[in-house]
Amino acid sequence: MITFSLLLTIYAGFTHAFEADHLLAVSNIVSQRDHIWSSIKDGIFWGLGHSSTIILIGVLMIIFKVGISEHSFHYFEATVGTMLVGLAVYRLIKFFRNSKVVIHHHTHSHGAGKHKHIHIHYGGVQHSHQHTHSLAYGVGLIHGLAGSGALVIIAMTNIKSPAEGVLFLVVFSLGCIVGMLVAAGLFSIPFSKKLIQAPILQSILVIVTSGLCLAYGGMVIYNNLNI
Repeated sequence: MITFSLLLTIYAGFTHAFEADHLLAVSNIVSQRDHIWSSIKDGIFWGLGHSSTIILIGVLMIIFKVGISEHSFHYFEATVGTMLVGLAVYRLIKFFRNSKVVIHHHTHSHGAGKHKHIHIHYGGVQHSHQHTHSLAYGVGLIHGLAGSGALVIIAMTNIKSPAEGVLFLVVFSLGCIVGMLVAAGLFSIPFSKKLIQAPILQSILVIVTSGLCLAYGGMVIYNNLNI
């Protein structure tokens, strides 16, 4: 029975990683990478940050009996929405700053005449080659605020002892880390230079994912501050 409960908790954590707000955040992060392995590590660090917040809140509420009102969690959710908006704006600014569009002209001779032709070369997405994953960890740390209250309440009401409640959150977090590394790897494929040689398509994906992240973050802010 214990083994089944642990497996069910890991599965819940794994599927939790594939919620819309999580996927939008991680897609904006991995779009800066051109290697799947770097994106997978981003996913791992995102999961570690997410888990850190959930376990911290869980320990405060389960072990130390710190009371956090339900209304406070709406502010937590609004903070996550603000983070999503900020992440989208940051990604778009970095995208337009690094994208290169070069316009020049060539002179061609056709018989007795000469003609000038304008050529436009699109540089596409320039990927980040930094090896730090602090952005992914920081985003995960803030993202852990979303839904943390519901998870802790479930742990408090369905587990017999405080130790089992914390264990529930730890196991859930492990499943979430695995789910996020899988999601990060999958979402990085369209941005991998080795797999897709289409700069314009990659650029469209960056703009679309950033736009969706911006819109979703705005909706989260509105829904949680207008209650």
